[in-house]
Amino acid sequence: MKNVTVTMEDSVADWARMEAARRNTSVSRLVGEMLAEKMRRTDSYERAMHEALKFRSFGPSTGPYLTDDEMYDRSQPRA
Repeated sequence: MKNVTVTMEDSVADWARMEAARRNTSVSRLVGEMLAEKMRRTDSYERAMHEALKFRSFGPSTGPYLTDDEMYDRSQPRA
């Protein structure tokens, strides 16, 4: 584990001390857990977005987005 120094406003430090006490932990551990959760959410979102952008099941579009014709299947004449 690494030790870091964090600078924050007094009101934020007060809140962190109260929240850490409420959770029966230290401010250091509270901040570490909050950052770890933020990292997991961000990584999860980035992976999901990457997967969604590379997913294509509607035809031969070569760009990142479907064309109007591909989206609405206008390549086939309507009856």
